[in-house]
Amino acid sequence: MLNNGFFNKLKSEKGQSLLIVVLVMVIALTVGLSIATRSITSFKNSNEQANSQKALSAAEAGVEQAIKSSASVANSNFSGGTGFTTTYTQISGTSFLFNGGNPISQDDGIDLWLTAYNSDSSLLYQNPWNGSFTIYWGDNSGPCNNAALEIVVISGSKASPTIQRYAFDPCSTRLTGPSGNGFTQAVAAQSTVAGKTFYYQTQTIPVTNGLIARIIPLYTNASAGIIGTAAFPSQGSVISSLGTSGSTARKVSVFQGYPELPSEYFLYNLFSP
Repeated sequence: MLNNGFFNKLKSEKGQSLLIVVLVMVIALTVGLSIATRSITSFKNSNEQANSQKALSAAEAGVEQAIKSSASVANSNFSGGTGFTTTYTQISGTSFLFNGGNPISQDDGIDLWLTAYNSDSSLLYQNPWNGSFTIYWGDNSGPCNNAALEIVVISGSKASPTIQRYAFDPCSTRLTGPSGNGFTQAVAAQSTVAGKTFYYQTQTIPVTNGLIARIIPLYTNASAGIIGTAAFPSQGSVISSLGTSGSTARKVSVFQGYPELPSEYFLYNLFSP
């Protein structure tokens, strides 16, 4: 005859087995959910990366299309929900950003066309520009962390041009002393040009019968803008292309300028009649 202790032991073991089964199921479910979550996240990230690359490729294709057509391209779509919208904007007028707002390379510089560019060299440097302008550049990281600017202005006639040089530096410690550059102290003033804020500016630079100028950052790269008293001719175009794929968007902006003159023109004033 079985005693009550034996039955109580069986009941106790059944309860422990049920608890172990429940714990195993919880652990398995937790591990399964973790793996599923990681898989879903990984798939989502992979999909977003693929869409991002597609959107970037679409934006670059939009830039190429705008360059070929020299015009804006609206709502061009590919298969799979990928496409681009591109704007093509001529840069001219009394104020604008150099290089489409991108930094100008140190010691390289960018041309400021004071006469209309023409692919026919015989038609270059017609209708010289008259007026004055101010160049704006620099951020708020401190004067000696910003570039100095050299501005070279070529004016007069194509057959007998003259050259005028200006140099401005916001950093007072670079101006004086045995190794000082002797530049003019830049004006420290916060100003906005074409929506971009700058912290230094040149003095007003007068121009009579201007043909072309070059703005050259020294010591470091620099973004810069200009405001003139008369409208400048076209300096080139800014191409902005927005590529999309799914819910992902990528934007590419490119400045398409005109061919630059060799630096020897500005170093030695060598113009051909």
